[in-house]
Amino acid sequence: MKLLVVSGSQRELSQSAKVGQFIAAQSKQFASVNHIELCKFDLPFWDGESETKKETVAGWSYIEKLVRQADALVLITPEWGGMVTPILKNFLLLCDAQDTGHKPALLVSVVSGISGAYPISELRMNSLKNNKIVAVPDHLIVRDVNEVLNPITSQPRLSRRDRNIRDRIDYSIHMLYQYALALFKVREARKNQPFPKQQEYCYGM
Repeated sequence: MKLLVVSGSQRELSQSAKVGQFIAAQSKQFASVNHIELCKFDLPFWDGESETKKETVAGWSYIEKLVRQADALVLITPEWGGMVTPILKNFLLLCDAQDTGHKPALLVSVVSGISGAYPISELRMNSLKNNKIVAVPDHLIVRDVNEVLNPITSQPRLSRRDRNIRDRIDYSIHMLYQYALALFKVREARKNQPFPKQQEYCYGM
């Protein structure tokens, strides 16, 4: 099983990337783990045309390959004005259901304060319809992110909040792996025993 962790902050050296690095390091059940920061790639802006992805976009070609190979995803976004970042939404629009369909995703919201629920709701409501990514029931909200998931050497005594989110991350990764195993069978069955006229239903309703 292969995992792709996607950090959706538009800033380098972000707290979202810190969370992504931590999750990637903890995901030892997976045979391989890749972590990408979308802000480090020159991605095309989705305009509704599939040809857009092929125009001078070596960055997208690399990401698309990682997405295609992955058996599960972790999608991380900071909360900006109660919303998912534009760069992560753009990434999800660029994703093709042939690459992402019926693959499980753990949704993660990162916030410096105590909110963080709105991006999760937005992702579940309107970000996964046509790419057919399957958001697992559990999600993560990493609140007070500046105070948690920092290197142990700089914070030898973990706070209760820090211990709790680390334990919750371990549980969420464990469950994501279980979904990856189960949905791999679904994708194989879909390929080997397709529904008649299956391609007519490539978009969600």
